[in-house]
Amino acid sequence: MLNIAIIGAGRIGHVHAKTIASHPKARLALVCDPFGDAAEKLAGEYGARSCKEAEDVFTDPEVDAVVIGSPTPLHIPHLLAAARAGKAVLCEKPIALDMKDVIAAQAELDAITTPVMFGFNRRFDPNFAAVRTAVLNGRIGELEQLTIISRDPAAPPVEYIAVSGGIFRDMTIHDFDTARFFLGDIVEVFAAGQNLDPEIEKTGDFDAAVVTLRAASGAVATIINNRHCASGYDQRLEASGREGALFAENVRPTTVRLSNGEVTDAQEPYLDFFLERYADAYRIELSEFIEAVESASPTPTTIADAVEALRLAEAATESATTGKPVRLA
Repeated sequence: MLNIAIIGAGRIGHVHAKTIASHPKARLALVCDPFGDAAEKLAGEYGARSCKEAEDVFTDPEVDAVVIGSPTPLHIPHLLAAARAGKAVLCEKPIALDMKDVIAAQAELDAITTPVMFGFNRRFDPNFAAVRTAVLNGRIGELEQLTIISRDPAAPPVEYIAVSGGIFRDMTIHDFDTARFFLGDIVEVFAAGQNLDPEIEKTGDFDAAVVTLRAASGAVATIINNRHCASGYDQRLEASGREGALFAENVRPTTVRLSNGEVTDAQEPYLDFFLERYADAYRIELSEFIEAVESASPTPTTIADAVEALRLAEAATESATTGKPVRLA
């Protein structure tokens, strides 16, 4: 049984708390959040203890591992403190808001010996994982094109967007990791940002974007993002190769279809919340983390993966701002 602490009792903290509490090999031991009674309330739902200071998590002898869901600027400091204390780490994306922060901590990050995994949960989605397995097994021949569609039902509050680091660091970061998962090294990034919501535009961010990534192999990935989607949480993937194509479609509450005098093959809207859509992914992600910790084997996602995803996010931000493609060294 792995005793796990969560830092951050916001939305992602609630997601992880639910997943940990329902896992047969995990126990939610401690919840930490400095604001109000957020930690106490979340901990109370699952019979865990609570605290306000992150240092109390790192010095707690009962805690084996830490899920870091604190604000992004604290990810590296909390990750390093947990590792120094000998705690395994599952850290939310992105690793930082600026690559300068990664570079400044690179020596310490490279010296970490405890297991550290990053929360790129799309890798663990059964549908996307099945597509990748089929690609690796040669079912469509050499992969030539990858299309990733990721649209949210609605944008988060403007106050959050203003401090999120921008759409490419906050939202597209998952898709950058997915593209690397399928294509390997990326050598060129071109991004076109869109301002469809005046309130989001005031923050200096985009609320929609289309990104093209060119891989070292010659394959190309297209990522389509939007902060709003009337039909729900639109999450699709297509892999196209010389000998065929693979499609991962949206998930709905049921597979029921209606045909009558007004509609044909009408279905329910897509699932409307990321926790519902990626519930299996979060469960599998946690299982993989626990397995890596218990078996002392490499984690399926790493600090290097997080750094490369951030590098792509920064390149996309530059490209969307300048209107020019960005070559990566």
